[in-house]
Amino acid sequence: MTRRTTLQTALAAATAAIAFVATGAGAANATTNATTNAAPLPAHVFAPYFEGYNTSSGGLAQLSQASGASYLSLAFLQTATHGSCTAYWEGDTSMPIAQSSFGSAISTIQANGGNVIPSFGGASADNGGTDIAASCTSVSKIAAVYEDVFTTYNVPRIDLDVEGNELGNAGATQRRNEAIAQVEAWAKSNGRSVQFSYTLPSNPTGMSGQDKKEIQSAIADGATISSVNMMTFDYFIGSKQEMATDTKSAGSDTHSQLQALYPSLSSTQIWNMIGIIEMPGIDDFGAAETFTQADANTVLSWASSNGINTLSFWALQRDNGGCPGTKGSDTCSGISQP
Repeated sequence: MTRRTTLQTALAAATAAIAFVATGAGAANATTNATTNAAPLPAHVFAPYFEGYNTSSGGLAQLSQASGASYLSLAFLQTATHGSCTAYWEGDTSMPIAQSSFGSAISTIQANGGNVIPSFGGASADNGGTDIAASCTSVSKIAAVYEDVFTTYNVPRIDLDVEGNELGNAGATQRRNEAIAQVEAWAKSNGRSVQFSYTLPSNPTGMSGQDKKEIQSAIADGATISSVNMMTFDYFIGSKQEMATDTKSAGSDTHSQLQALYPSLSSTQIWNMIGIIEMPGIDDFGAAETFTQADANTVLSWASSNGINTLSFWALQRDNGGCPGTKGSDTCSGISQP
């Protein structure tokens, strides 16, 4: 994510989580053998972000329980230096892909019936050349890192956040999608169920041309993408925006764009490929782009009625009213809220 922040009252946190997941195909299959295959995500999942670098307001499992969000997106995995093929949480070499890094918290969340979606990339990685696909030139080594995340944490999905300089990096795009296809083949041969999602910057008119190239490359390389998650904030258009209206227009236009890319899929199937990520309160642009609690309810209702795949926000640590009037904070929304 370009920005490091979350949804006002957690989309009415527990209420939104329960309401949105309830519109899906039911809870994940708890009978799946956890030692070999993660329980799949609900068909429609609420998975707000946890900032892995920001634990000042509580740990991963603690904030999952406090917010009522059983599923969380966990940001971010990246290499420590450009050219490396080894990923760490936040690019910190003291936080490898291992049980010692978030393992206990993830296990607690899983024991409570939820799971996490580890995310690669993010603004700092995408602008610093430390996203694994930009940093590493070996497709097989990138695939091995993805496989390591799936097997180490027994998670059902990996998210790939691509923005900034990485949008339009043709080499990294091709390596990333070839690695996805390789991992999906590995999973199939080993009886595992895995998913990949893309998180991309959005306009009120949906995907940009560079966004579409990421998905076109995935199709060409035989990579199955479960969800295309649009970041419906930080537009920097320069005018006052109605953020819920922008979300709905971005979602509808993304639907049309994906329908053109996947003509064999039904309208319902395309909606179930779309994800929405909000930034509660005042985003990085400023007060002209303010996502309110009323917007949260509007978006939740719209997302549920259309059956979108993933509803998220950036991020749990931001979901409080501790700094009214402040834009783009990591630790508060900038609006008055519970």
